[in-house]
Amino acid sequence: MSTPERDFAPGGGPAAKVSVSLRTGNIRAVRERVGARGFSAYVDAAVERQIERDLLEEALQANEAASGPIPQSLRDEAAELFRRVKSAPELQGEDGWPAHEAG
Repeated sequence: MSTPERDFAPGGGPAAKVSVSLRTGNIRAVRERVGARGFSAYVDAAVERQIERDLLEEALQANEAASGPIPQSLRDEAAELFRRVKSAPELQGEDGWPAHEAG
């Protein structure tokens, strides 16, 4: 007997087999990165990241609805901070940002 998806938060619960359709170029790119055995874990991690982004966007929209738009000066400050962190050599490997390992 399978467990309903609604019983688990995103990223939780046992693995379940599903069928999805992906563009051929995306399939090739994933296989080149992780091989056939890491394919499901890679796609699962990508789906989880997208859910996190969707939830963050919803939270930002709710915040703007309650408090008004974020001032451009704060947006600029956050963008600059992100650029500095991303370019910090101590956070990068020899070839730039390390590849995300699924799973």
